[in-house]
Amino acid sequence: MATRLRRPDEVLSVGELAARSGVSVSALHFYERQGLIQGGRNAGNQRRYGREVLRRVAIIKVAQRAGIPLASIREALDTLPDGRTPTTADWTRLSRRWRAELDARIDQLTRLRDQLDGCIGCGCLSLMACPLRNPDDVAGARGPGAQYLER
Repeated sequence: MATRLRRPDEVLSVGELAARSGVSVSALHFYERQGLIQGGRNAGNQRRYGREVLRRVAIIKVAQRAGIPLASIREALDTLPDGRTPTTADWTRLSRRWRAELDARIDQLTRLRDQLDGCIGCGCLSLMACPLRNPDDVAGARGPGAQYLER
């Protein structure tokens, strides 16, 4: 939260933020620990969040639903100024950052879907014919068991 003092009607308690955003209090605390949102404390040492955090939480929820990793979300949110509600222009800029990543994931999932029927039932993913994980059985030379893990 910006360092300037705010009037009580300019801030939300964590419970109010949870109710308004549809995100649990524990998720909000997690987002704060991860550096995705920022809050402050009032004179009574209670957590308070500026109203602009509502828009940041909305951005986080949409990005997570699209499968964007939290690290990428944090990097994108770090480009926004503190204490200001993200605008439509901000969202456009942020979403462009993720477009190539989403396109690559869509391509990968499409290939997986289109090749999946050739693999059902094999179980080992190291057969010579497996087009998904081990074309031409190159992993067979490395020994038994799984040789590749998803990133």
